[in-house]
Amino acid sequence: MDPRTLALFIIAFIPSRIPGTFNMWIAYLVFFYLLIPVVLFRKELKDVGFKLPKSWGSTLILLGIAVIMSFLGLLDESMRSYYPRFSYLGVYSFILGELKMGVVMFTHEAFFRGFLLFPIAKKNKWIGILGQAIPYAILHIGKPVIEIPYSFLAGIIFAIVDLKEESFFPSFIVHWLGSAFFDILCALT
Repeated sequence: MDPRTLALFIIAFIPSRIPGTFNMWIAYLVFFYLLIPVVLFRKELKDVGFKLPKSWGSTLILLGIAVIMSFLGLLDESMRSYYPRFSYLGVYSFILGELKMGVVMFTHEAFFRGFLLFPIAKKNKWIGILGQAIPYAILHIGKPVIEIPYSFLAGIIFAIVDLKEESFFPSFIVHWLGSAFFDILCALT
C-alpha cells in the first residue's frame, strides 16, 4: 500500500481525539481532512473526486432515501436527543450551525469518499469501498448505536455512487442536506 494512503488511515482518527470546541473541531477537520491530504498527494484534485458528478440522478434518489431515513430516525430517542450537534438560540444561529455542519460534511466526504476512496479504488474497487467505509463507521462509535451499522452501509452506498459519478459531491450533498433535514425535524419535535 502507498505510504501516503496508509498515513491517511492514521490521520482519519486524529481530529476526533483532540479536545476542543465545535469551531475548533471544524478547524481540525479542515487541517487534517483537507490540507494534509492535498499536500500528501499533490494530485489533480479532480483525480480524487473534486469535480461535478456526471449526473445528479443518483443524488436525487439518495436524497429521497435520506428523507425517509430521517423520519425513521425520529423513532429513536437517542437520535432525537443527540442532534443537532450544535447549540442554537434561534433561526439565525441554527442556520449558522447548519452552514458549519456543511463544512464538517464536506471535509468528511472529501477525505473518506475522495482522498481515501479514489486512489485505492483505482487498483481495487472493493478494497477502496470497504477501506473507507470501515474507518468511517469506527468514527461513529460514541454516537447513537444505530449510527455505526448505518454509517458503514451509507459509506458503501456513497462510495459506489461517487465512483460511478467520478465525484464525491453526491455523497457530500446527500450527507449535508440529509443531516440538515434531520436536525430540523429534531428541532421541531
